[in-house]
Amino acid sequence: MTSINFKCPYCSHPTTITDPNYFDCWQRMHVIKSDKGDVGLFIQSITCPNKECQKLWLRMEMNSVDYKGIRQDWNVIHQWQLLPESEAMVLSDYIPQPIQQDYYEACRIRDLSPKASATLARRCLQGMIRDFWEIKKSQLKDEIDELKDKVDPDVWESIDAVRSVGNIGAHMEKDINIIVDVEPGEAQLLIGLIEQLVDDWYVARESRKKRTEELKRLVANKEMQKK
Repeated sequence: MTSINFKCPYCSHPTTITDPNYFDCWQRMHVIKSDKGDVGLFIQSITCPNKECQKLWLRMEMNSVDYKGIRQDWNVIHQWQLLPESEAMVLSDYIPQPIQQDYYEACRIRDLSPKASATLARRCLQGMIRDFWEIKKSQLKDEIDELKDKVDPDVWESIDAVRSVGNIGAHMEKDINIIVDVEPGEAQLLIGLIEQLVDDWYVARESRKKRTEELKRLVANKEMQKK
């Protein structure tokens, strides 16, 4: 196999995957031609080479097969992310559990029920704004508006860009627990925004905290050496 770049969804460790950490196979379904034509299953599996992780990533596709002489053209009919159940990023323990739960569930059902996924993503976004910025309004739209003068301009541009797409802006004016229609890809846009804000807010704050603690420790050591 050719090597593939891979970021483990469990440990977030970026690596290059080669044998024996990779396996795939394709199997044609030898049954009477169905309404989906000739079909087959394609399975991919990867074991994370990080010795502290070594977890299994597993994905399966159902493909229709179009035979053109010796060539076979595959078209994906459906795909399933088996392990882990979604492509969610791993959230650290310093992020509140309700936010983690809404985010993971939104990712898990993104393809199964985009409308429900978008609803959970809206609730997750509101939870982040209320927890991190302590902004509490009756509507998510109003809470987002109040963020404008508090966040960095590039972060605001991302938030404003996402909420201007399709039905997302209308979602912000609804009760966060009401399931409303979404356009294709809108649930993922909301999930992507949440992931960016997790990095920009929570991860950045934790990194600053650790740097400050390390600096204080170094200063304390210097003071001890003077005595």
